[in-house]
Amino acid sequence: MLYQTQHSVRADNVTLETGANLNFPTHIHSSFEIIVATEGEMEITISGNQYALNKGECVLIFPNQIHEIKTEKSSQHMLCIFSPQLVRAYSKTFETKIPRSHKFNLDKFYIDKLSRIDNNKSTIELKGLLYSICAEFDKNAEYIEFNGDKKNLLFKIFKFVEDNFKGECSLYDLAKETTYNYVYLSKHFSKNTGITYTEYVNRYRVNEASYLLMNTNRTMLDIAYECGFDCLRSFNRSFKNVMGMSPSEYKNQKVKRG
Repeated sequence: MLYQTQHSVRADNVTLETGANLNFPTHIHSSFEIIVATEGEMEITISGNQYALNKGECVLIFPNQIHEIKTEKSSQHMLCIFSPQLVRAYSKTFETKIPRSHKFNLDKFYIDKLSRIDNNKSTIELKGLLYSICAEFDKNAEYIEFNGDKKNLLFKIFKFVEDNFKGECSLYDLAKETTYNYVYLSKHFSKNTGITYTEYVNRYRVNEASYLLMNTNRTMLDIAYECGFDCLRSFNRSFKNVMGMSPSEYKNQKVKRG
C-alpha cells in the first residue's frame, strides 16, 4: 500500500488530473479526493466498499481512507486532490466520521469550474469552490463513526501523530500507545509509506505550520513551538526541506497571492 505524501504536505495543496483508463493500487493519503468519471466506467473501492462510476458520477474520498481505482474496459476521469486545510470548517466537523456512501452527482456547473482549478487562483477562490462542492455532497450525505480503517495499524499511527505532534511524538511514545515494539512500528511504517516515521512527523508539523503562516499573524517562533519544533533553527530547516523554501519566503508568497 502506498502513502501519497505529495498530496499530504501542503496546507494549500490542490492537484488536478485528467486522463484515461486509470488503474491505481490500494493507497492512502491525508487529503480529500474527488473522482469524476467523464466517460466510460470505473470502479472505486473505498474502505472496502465498491462503487461503479458511470459518466458524470463522482465520489468524495475523505482523508486517511484506504482506496483503490480500477478500469476494467475503458474510462476517462477527472481527479482533484485537496488539503483538508482548505475546507477546515467542514473537515473538522466530520473528522471522526465518514459518509455512509461516497458516491454523489455533481452539477455540470461545478464540474466545469473544477476542471479549470489551479494553484494560481487566489486562496479565497479555491476555498469557495471546494466548500461549495462539499456543501453539494453534504446535502444528501449520511455520516457514520469512522470505525473501519481505525482497525488498521497505519491509521492508528496517523491518528497518534495528529493527536501528539505538538509535543512528544517519538517512536517510543507511539510504541507505548499502540503496545507494538518500536522497531516493528518503524519497519512497518517505512514499508507501507516509503518514508520514515520521523520524516512523516516532520512533514505533518510543517503542514500545520504552513496553515498558521497562511491564516494567522503569529510570530515564527510561536508557530514553531505550537507545531512541535524545539527551536527556530530546527523549524526553518524542516520547513525548507519539505516546502522547498523558508517559512518567511512561504509567508511572503501567500501575501502576494492574497
